[in-house]
Formats: sequence, structure tokens, C-alpha cells
Amino acid sequence: MHEIAPEARPTVTLPAGAGLLARVLLWTGGAVLLALSIAAAITIGPADLSVRDVGLVVGERLGLGDAGLTRIQEGIVWDLRLPRTLLAAVCGAGLAICGAIMQSLLRNPLADPFVLGISSGASTGAVMVMVLGIGGGAISLSAGAFAGALVAFGLVLLLATGAGGGTDRIILAGVAGTQLFSALTSFIVTSSADAEQTRGVLFWLLGSLGGADWGDVALCGAVAVVALTACLLSASALDAFAFGQDAAATLGVPVAWIRLLLLLVTALLTATLVSAAGAIGFVGLVLPHAARMLVGPGHRLLLPSAALIGAIFLVWVDTAARTILDPQELPVGVVTALVGVPAFAAILYRRRAMP
Repeated sequence: MHEIAPEARPTVTLPAGAGLLARVLLWTGGAVLLALSIAAAITIGPADLSVRDVGLVVGERLGLGDAGLTRIQEGIVWDLRLPRTLLAAVCGAGLAICGAIMQSLLRNPLADPFVLGISSGASTGAVMVMVLGIGGGAISLSAGAFAGALVAFGLVLLLATGAGGGTDRIILAGVAGTQLFSALTSFIVTSSADAEQTRGVLFWLLGSLGGADWGDVALCGAVAVVALTACLLSASALDAFAFGQDAAATLGVPVAWIRLLLLLVTALLTATLVSAAGAIGFVGLVLPHAARMLVGPGHRLLLPSAALIGAIFLVWVDTAARTILDPQELPVGVVTALVGVPAFAAILYRRRAMP
């Protein structure tokens, strides 16, 4: 398997002040759009709510006055829709960051956060808790998924290291790990699950934010912030990886340590997100490409931009998933695939048309 470097793009050198102003405007505009998207998404649904109502409820919880709404309306905003929408934003941002890192580390534009078998391992862990009752009820579904994801990542890392390391070996080990844990999941479901459990497992495997609570938001948000910070501190090294490992080493980058550190960071973030929301595909594959089209390949600008785009995207995808077939809810992964495949095809076509 040959490594494929992400497509290099011509860059335009701007004065330092102009570049800083452009970044501030970009990120400020993105943050405002994200906040407006979250507020608007919360109002969509059968309950009669407005953006002003959402602001009043949040203000009341922050001690800024009485919202003047019914307890049911306040509960819908604060206990149901706000944590779900915030978790969607965090998951979108985190998966986009992980996708950008994996594509750079592996020098493969088809890499995504699940290339290391993390999603399959999380699925196996969740199914063992849900179907086999591992832990006797003391272990939650999220904890089982997180443990399975870490076991899968450890196995893939062990296989890749034993095979001599290198990006090709990591990808091949990830493929092997994915197939192994997918087979284990299928075996457990086929041999032990009843019809209701099978439906629940299938829904979880396709991604769902329906069970979001403030604990999930806090945990995923904290891990995402730490991961983004670690990745931004390694932005120069990631830029060097675009020229290959040998070139990066020549530039003074400790290739093995940086790669291991970033693989661990992305694995931890992906495992945390998958344990809370299930496997949501295409976000980490498509959105980093969209961010590169907007801001170029430099990781200091790419990573925050990808995070903002991913957060906004998944907020609206989750809103569509819970409202399109109301009162029935679609798995989020179904909607991301329906949107992501045409978007990815358009990106591929645009790259083909570029000189």
C-alpha cells in the first residue's frame, strides 16, 4: 500500500497583521455561527420555543433572572435539547480534528478517526455490556464502549509495532483490528441477542445522541479541549509530516514520539466520543477536506477551522435526524452518510478538476 499525501495547495503570503485579522474574523464568525446554530436547533421540534426562550433559560441557570417559562419548557431546553445539541457540537468538532490528524499522520486522504479499529472495538464493548450483561449492571454502556475502544487501539498498536511500524503497517493493522472486532460484534449479536436487543445494538452502532446528558457533555468537551490543545502544540510537526517521515526527521521532528503521542491523543478522543454517541461516520473523513479547501493545509489554521465546521455540521445533522421522521428518530450516522457521500464525491470531483 502506497502512502498518499494530502494534496498540496498554493499559498498566498499575506502581511502578518492581515493574516492575524483574517484568523480572528474567521474564528469569530465561526463561533457566532455555531452559537446561533445551537440556539436555533434547540427551538426546532414539537415544543413551542424561540431563540429568546433558550437565552432566558440559560440566563436563569446562570443566575441572571427568571425565564418566566413553564417547568416543562425549561426542562425541554435545559435537560433535553441543550445537552444533546452541545454534545453534537463537541462530537462534530472532535471527529473533524481526529480526521485531520489521521490524514496528516498517515499521509492518506482516506484516513478517518476509525481507521485504527476504535469504532469496531467500542461496538464490541458496548454489545458485550448490552447483550451479554458483562459487569452485572455495574458497567454502563458508555464505559463498556470506551474499554472496548482502548483494547482495540492497543491491539492495533501492538500489531503495527510488531510489524515494524510505519504508516502502511498502522493502516493494515487497523484494517485487521476493524475486521476482528466487527466479526466479534456480529457473532455476539447473532448468537445471544433477541430482536429488541438487536434493534438497540443496530441503532447504537449507527450513532445516536438521544441519551446525551450534562455528564457526557462535560467529559467529551474536556477531552476535546485537551486533544485540540495538544494537536495545536504539534502543528509545526504535523506540517512537516506532509513532506514525509524522512523529511520531517531531517527538519528535527522526533517522528516516532510525535506520531505515538498524536495517535494516543486521537485514540483517546475518538474512544470518548464513540462511547457517548456511537459510531458517527463520514464527519472525520469529509470535513477536514472541506476545511483545507477553505483555509489551506497549515494545521494552526486547519485544526480550529475543522473543529468549527464539524461542530456546526453535526448540530444541524442531529437536528435533521430527530425531526425528519418525527416522532421516529433516525440514527445520526445514517444522515451523515446520506449527506457525506455526495459531499465527498463533490470534493473528489473538484480536486480532479484542479490543475
